[in-house]
Formats: sequence, structure tokens, C-alpha cells
Amino acid sequence: MYADNMVERVLYSAVQIERRVKELGAEISRAYSDISSSQPPLLVVGLLKGALPFMADLIRAIEVPLEYDFIAVSSYDHGTTPGEVRVMKDLDRPVVGRHLLIVEDIVDTGHTLQHITRRLLAREPASIRVCTLLDKPQRREVDVAVHYVGFELDVPWFVVGYGLDYGERLRHLPYIGALHSKLVEEEVH
Repeated sequence: MYADNMVERVLYSAVQIERRVKELGAEISRAYSDISSSQPPLLVVGLLKGALPFMADLIRAIEVPLEYDFIAVSSYDHGTTPGEVRVMKDLDRPVVGRHLLIVEDIVDTGHTLQHITRRLLAREPASIRVCTLLDKPQRREVDVAVHYVGFELDVPWFVVGYGLDYGERLRHLPYIGALHSKLVEEEVH
């Protein structure tokens, strides 16, 4: 086990993540290459706290003019069970008429992404696309569009590292790992 016996196994290494982020950056750059110089640059919207490491690496891999901002949301109550979506910090920049790229750490049930997307659509952006590091489509409870996916995760594990946390811990890990099953079992009981 790793990280103080909290991580059972590494799912994606730092090298695998770095390679995939560069590929996503190139794909996103191609998709937004037609934004003219008379338009505002792409606005990359990171969902704090989990998306921060991924977004930091991703924006360095995107080769079109961009600006970035953050929304802080809370959808977990310091554990592994999703709760109510609450916005803790909103955007500082206006979005009317702008192309937005929402950056998420993981799309699971889809509730957080649906909430944020609806909130931003009401502000009349030119477009909204979503980029997520991890996608768990088999856990989806609501229909949400995800345009760019780092890795599709088809395993039931609760994941940590590279921004993903367990009770605010393990975000700092340079890899993505499976939280030890004993910790998840303890949470359930």
C-alpha cells in the first residue's frame, strides 16, 4: 500500500497523467483554434479544489489564448458519499458571449456538473464544453455532456491523488490511486 496505507493501488501514474494531459491540451487547442482575435479568449473554469492540479497542467498544454477563473463547490461531506451541491465561491469574470471550458477532476453521478452547467448557461455564454480528468459514466444519475476525458474509470473504487481527496487528504499525490477498501468499508458502517 502507499501514502500511509490509505492507497491500495496506483491506477494512473504521474507519467501516464502527464502524457494524457498533453494530448487533451492539443485536442482542446484544435477545437478552439477558430476563436478570432476580436473575441474574448477562451475562459477556462476550474472547479475547486479537486481540479486545481489537473487544470494547472492543462492550461499550460493549451495553445490558444485563454483566461481562467474558479468556482468552488462542495458536494461531499468530508467522506466518500455525495451530498448536496453548494457553491462556495463563484466566478469573478463575466461570461456573457464567451466560450467556456469547465475543468473537473471527476464526473461521477453528474449532479455537480449539471448544477454548474445550468448556473453558467443562465449567464449566456457563447458555448460551454467540459473537460474532466476522470469519467465514471456507469455511475451517472443525470445526463451531462462531457467533451474531453482524460481517463474513463470503469471500476467501483473511490479514487484519490492528483487533486482528488479523501476528507481533504491525499490531494497532493502525483498519481491517481484507489483508496484502500477498508477505509471505504469503515465509512459505510
